[in-house]
Amino acid sequence: MQVSQFLDNTLLNKYNTSGPRYTSYPTALEFHDDFNHDDFIEAIANSPSRELSLYVHIPFCHTLCYYCGCNKVVTRHRDKADTYLEYLAQEIALQAPLFKDYKVKQLHWGGGTPSFLTQPQITQLVSLLKEKFDFSDDLEMSIEIDPREIEMDLADHLYALGFNRLSLGVQDLDLKVQQAINRVQSTEFIGDFIKHAKAVGFKSINIDLIYGLPHQTLVNFEKTLVKAHQWHVDRISLFSYAHLPSRFAAQRKLRDEWLPNTQEKFALMKLAIEKLCDFGYDFIGMDHFAKPNDELSLAQNDGTLHRNFQGYTTKGGCDLLGLGVSAISAIGNSFSQNIKDLNEYYRAITQHQHAQIKGVSLSEDDILRGEVIGELMCNLYLDKQVINKKYNINFDEYFAEDLLLLNSFIDDGLLENNKDFIKVEQKARLLIRIICMSFDAYMKKHINQQRFSRVI
Repeated sequence: MQVSQFLDNTLLNKYNTSGPRYTSYPTALEFHDDFNHDDFIEAIANSPSRELSLYVHIPFCHTLCYYCGCNKVVTRHRDKADTYLEYLAQEIALQAPLFKDYKVKQLHWGGGTPSFLTQPQITQLVSLLKEKFDFSDDLEMSIEIDPREIEMDLADHLYALGFNRLSLGVQDLDLKVQQAINRVQSTEFIGDFIKHAKAVGFKSINIDLIYGLPHQTLVNFEKTLVKAHQWHVDRISLFSYAHLPSRFAAQRKLRDEWLPNTQEKFALMKLAIEKLCDFGYDFIGMDHFAKPNDELSLAQNDGTLHRNFQGYTTKGGCDLLGLGVSAISAIGNSFSQNIKDLNEYYRAITQHQHAQIKGVSLSEDDILRGEVIGELMCNLYLDKQVINKKYNINFDEYFAEDLLLLNSFIDDGLLENNKDFIKVEQKARLLIRIICMSFDAYMKKHINQQRFSRVI
């Protein structure tokens, strides 16, 4: 892959606007409280899938990272997790019977910081999930880890419970950057933990990196990238820091003058992509990197890559059940979300026997547009004839107005549109969110709202 082909600064500047990440279509902005729990139950009954991906949200963090926009509760009091697990257990007991004929193929714990839980708490939750749900023998089981607050033997404990994938939040290894974002951590410990986890038996280890953070320079960020390569991690998620202090109060602690300007941020992104590709990673979608033999790479190569609320995945055929505060579900032709406030979550479990607060039932148009956007996001290619046959439409007629919005991209040599297919060129890979907005029927009402992050 020639990295230079998708790093044209003129085009990146021209199209660097705000847009959805399209982990769903419609996006979460379209969820509404008219979608009730009966609609959720009906979606389960009507879903063609009987395979399930479970997402469990653990909201707690020991300290506040100033860049973070996740739904979290910052506390040093571990007893709060005991209370949370009591209510989470109630939600699991209430939801699991609805999925008694499903086989769980994937389990992911996110947050917050799932490693906030003690080893006995982790064991308790895993045991409960395995008791209430029917787990597949080839279960993909992953957890997000904060390397600052763990012991080396956590890897042994997690592996013994069945976890086979780890994701570590690294972000950046430079001390000045870490101090600015309130996330100081030991590079040596991270490396030793990754090495130990591999020795224990973990088959896949991911690290998260962020570009655009305060005080990042090409020199210090390159050191982070080189170290990631030396650790031989299997996947790397490379995210752009979205500075939205009006939405996330903690980001107000990060002064604008500390942040890279637009051109410096482009340079950081370019450096990361070039280095990671030079190190032998395949570029997955718009922000992931994986070794050539990784499932994500193989799925991208054969056109079976999918995208959901966890990002790029190989488990596209599974329904997704989210458990815990703020968790999102995707069941059949519906999306729904749990309450975001912790005390309100507890109250809802007690009073209503579920924590769902909003959602959306997908129309036929939503389903069609969601597939179009998903194909472009994952594979940079759309076979119009396949869509025509599947939905009994004439693609060019159905999307006549939307296709006009592609003309600017066509004029700039970013994509090809003919009667049979739409093909996005490699140099437009980083702009795929903006291209997909052309097919978003809800975008017009959000066009002047800064509700989304910039694409770069």
